[in-house]
Amino acid sequence: MSSPSNTTRPPPDRLLVDIADYVLGPVEFSAEAYDTARHCLMDTLGCGLLALRFPACTRHLGPIVPGATLPNGARVPGTAHQLDPVHAAFNIGCMIRWLDFNDTWLAAEWGHPSDNLGGILAVADWMCRNGQGRFTVRDVLAAMIQAHEIQGVLALGNAFNRVGLDHVILVKVASTAVVTRLLGGTREQIIDALSQAWVDGHPLRTYRHAPNTGSRKSWAAGDATARAVRLALMTLRGEMGLPSALTAPQWGFQDVLFRGQPLRQERPFASYVMEHVLFKISFPAEFHAQTAVEAAITLRSVITGRLQDISSIRVWTHESAIRIISKDGPLANPADRDHCLQYMIAIGLLEGTLTAEHYEDTFHRAHPAIDRMRAQMTIVEDPSYTRDYLDPAKRSIANAIQVAFTDGSTTDRIAVEYPIGHRRRRTEGIPLLVAKFAASLRTRFPESRSQSILDLYGDPQRLAQTPVDAFMDLFIGA
Repeated sequence: MSSPSNTTRPPPDRLLVDIADYVLGPVEFSAEAYDTARHCLMDTLGCGLLALRFPACTRHLGPIVPGATLPNGARVPGTAHQLDPVHAAFNIGCMIRWLDFNDTWLAAEWGHPSDNLGGILAVADWMCRNGQGRFTVRDVLAAMIQAHEIQGVLALGNAFNRVGLDHVILVKVASTAVVTRLLGGTREQIIDALSQAWVDGHPLRTYRHAPNTGSRKSWAAGDATARAVRLALMTLRGEMGLPSALTAPQWGFQDVLFRGQPLRQERPFASYVMEHVLFKISFPAEFHAQTAVEAAITLRSVITGRLQDISSIRVWTHESAIRIISKDGPLANPADRDHCLQYMIAIGLLEGTLTAEHYEDTFHRAHPAIDRMRAQMTIVEDPSYTRDYLDPAKRSIANAIQVAFTDGSTTDRIAVEYPIGHRRRRTEGIPLLVAKFAASLRTRFPESRSQSILDLYGDPQRLAQTPVDAFMDLFIGA
């Protein structure tokens, strides 16, 4: 016979309190964090503009039902949409994530912290346009630093992927904390909203893995940041919290979804994640493959003219890359291809570059050499690469490639340890990141508008002081 339940409501879980206190605390972040956030803001918007070239993305954008435009609604960059903040968050989050080209964070759980920008921009813009707040771009940068930190620090010690949950769970949690603060929530309301985020039900990683890899992985983060805005608004209208959402025996998150493991906070919340975030500068590719593609492009000049003589291709990588993106067999769609290590390497070797268009069905069908080359590849783990990937002092993402020919000769083994978007290559990477942003602007806007945005981006003080609604007006499209 079971014992009756104790109905005494406990104090809120410690992690909920720590996150709330962090987002309400004094905003004292390093100059490096703000400068990196500035680059991140622009790069993330640029990724969204690039995605607008793809109908598979744009069909998800706009109001949830035709005609449901909101006067003074939040703007969706590169479009004419004016939407309520919940659906605007989905739109922005969907487009910035679509091409797998925005920043990333690799830890026990990986993810893309700039996915939170959907909720942050939608709420700040909507509040400005309706006289409920006067936020500047500096406020957006501070919110980005906080969202990056919450998502990234929780990813350091908690592998949600190991229990089958998708990493966008942390987008929902981080966005909920930050947007509840932006909406004027109290400490108690932020705690309550966070508790709702943790019990909200979370997506499986099914759509990221064979045989079900599909386009949901491109809008899942938009869904998560939009859900965060919805939960924040519900809480501010009086919805109660669930104080032991994480730790309640039998029914809490830890017991139900995390195999009874306690959630861990590996370091105090500050600005560590933004300072160390990884940019995708050269290629719209899953980050574990970035150095592999760089190595492949280096080898292209060596193998040009000898493609028919290739007997095998050997790839040394780290354990995470093998587990997440090494794939044999048919690749059903672009979402399958941009998470296939062998496919991305083949494109680098054959084309000398890698763009989002290379994942499209039409390109794949027209180039049977890609799959022939995939079949020639052997993927093996280099234990030293795995160790250095896990080492907090190194955090390398190494790959190496060597091509063998039918006459017995081989190329050099070309190894790349750190991708150009790594903090260790910031000096080299930032000019290329700016060039990436400039190119993305010119896919959507005339030269005069593009240059105005670039001029603002190049003046950090003026950018920081710009009201959010005025900033978003710069990105209004057709």
